[in-house]
Amino acid sequence: MPLRAVIFDFDGVIADTEPIHLKAAQHVLADAGIALAARDYYQRYLGFDDAGMFRAIAADRRISLDNRAIAELVDRKSQVVLSLIDEGSLLFAGVTECVRRCAAAVPLAIASGALGHEIDLILRRIGLREAFQVIVGAEDAPRSKPAPDPYVRAIEMLREVVLPNDLAAGQCVAIEDSHWGLESARAAGVRCVAVAHTYPADALRGADFVANTLDDITLERLHQICR
Repeated sequence: MPLRAVIFDFDGVIADTEPIHLKAAQHVLADAGIALAARDYYQRYLGFDDAGMFRAIAADRRISLDNRAIAELVDRKSQVVLSLIDEGSLLFAGVTECVRRCAAAVPLAIASGALGHEIDLILRRIGLREAFQVIVGAEDAPRSKPAPDPYVRAIEMLREVVLPNDLAAGQCVAIEDSHWGLESARAAGVRCVAVAHTYPADALRGADFVANTLDDITLERLHQICR
C-alpha cells in the first residue's frame, strides 16, 4: 500500500521534553511527599499520559488518589512544564528538516500523550505548527499509549480533515521513541519507525525500521515500509 500519511509522536521525537516532564512530575509529587526516581520514570511511567502516570504511581505506592487529586496534579504539572519550556531549546537535531520533507509529500499528524495546549505552544514556538493538519493530545483519546486509541483517533481525524474515508492504517507510518508508542501504533495497524532518542536501538524491537537520528528517516525509507 502506498504511503499516505506520517504520524509523529511528540515528546522524545520532535521535542526533547522528557527531562522536562520528569522534572515537573518530580516537583509536584515532592509537594505531596512522593519521591520519583529518574530510573523509575523511564522504565515504568514514561509511556503514560499525565493522568495515567499519576494513577500508576499511586497504585504502585499504595496511595489513595481520587479523580480530583489526579486532576490537580495534572494541572500543576502542566503549569510547571510550561514554565520550564522557556528555559531553552527543545528541538532534537534534524527535526525541522525531517518534518518539512515529510510534509512536502503527505499530510502529517501528531499522536501524543502530552496535553494538546503544550504541543501547540511548542510547535508554534519552533515554527512547525502549520506542518501538522491533525494533533491528538492526551485529552483527545479515551485511553493513552500503549492502547491504540491515539493512533486510531489520528487516522479518523486525517480522514475527516484532509484524506478520503478509504485511508487505511497500513498506509500510515508512525515515528516513535518508546516501546509503549510502538505497541500503540502496531495495535492500530500502523507501520512503525523508531528513533533512538530516548532508548537505545536494541530496546525498540518491533519497529519496521530503527533510526539513530531523524536524518536517517527519508521519504524513500518511509515508502519502502509501506510496500
